[in-house]
Amino acid sequence: MKIPEEITTYCPRCNAHTPHALSIYKTGRTRALAAGERHHERIDRHGYGGSKAPMQKRKVKTTKKQALKLKCRKCGYIIQREGIRLRKLEITA
Repeated sequence: MKIPEEITTYCPRCNAHTPHALSIYKTGRTRALAAGERHHERIDRHGYGGSKAPMQKRKVKTTKKQALKLKCRKCGYIIQREGIRLRKLEITA
């Protein structure tokens, strides 16, 4: 799916419809000292070194949800749009 690199949409900070720059949301680097990460490490280390969860035999989903980040060109406020399930997301000029 092709999406333009700029769209006009509502900005809650400006309280008006303004042009927004579009980008694809990417997850940041995971923190090794986060509580969930430490819990996962603890579970992985004990016993005979088995997996935390049973391994899936076949992958059910063929696509991932891709969220959009909208940055207001006027004030710089960033809105995140709900993820859409797509095979390929392309931002065009």
